[in-house]
Amino acid sequence: MQSLELIPLFIAPLEKSGLNYFVTGSIASIFYGEPRLTHDIDIVIHLSSEDIAKFLVFYPSDNFYCPPEEVIQIEARRRPFGHFNLIHHKTGMKADIYPDSDDSLYRWAFKNRKRVALADGANIWLAPPEYLIIRKLEYYREGASDKHLEDIKKMLPQIQFDSAYLENEIASRELTKQWKKIQG
Repeated sequence: MQSLELIPLFIAPLEKSGLNYFVTGSIASIFYGEPRLTHDIDIVIHLSSEDIAKFLVFYPSDNFYCPPEEVIQIEARRRPFGHFNLIHHKTGMKADIYPDSDDSLYRWAFKNRKRVALADGANIWLAPPEYLIIRKLEYYREGASDKHLEDIKKMLPQIQFDSAYLENEIASRELTKQWKKIQG
């Protein structure tokens, strides 16, 4: 799949930078579930104010569209969730970048992220499956796109997860109705 082959375009610079990140969204659900078409890469990154200048060095403007530092500063402070894009000029591949906010799920996910190897031998940090399930349930609640429920359904038989943690987060985030759609 083209998107999986292009992950290193966005991840290799992050690996070199030493910034904390994990891949989430459809790419993570492909790893945990079944392949499907996707057009972008979703990355959660820890960006302090000092980290933003470092981030920009690893995504030079001759290779990537990246918003100006001021925009990234604003998005990194946006609560509950900021967001900006990177676009690789040569391929048109896009990464959605989500600076972590003061959200307990982000903190938990960073502590429990998974290191996985790609076919080319590169390694990436992947969101834990519980994080992915919770976020996909939230996205489904917000937009009613069935692709999120389908991704979860394809993941569940193939993964092990902390069911107590997951059930607690689902209840505290008022996602029980959405969770029952998958189980029912």
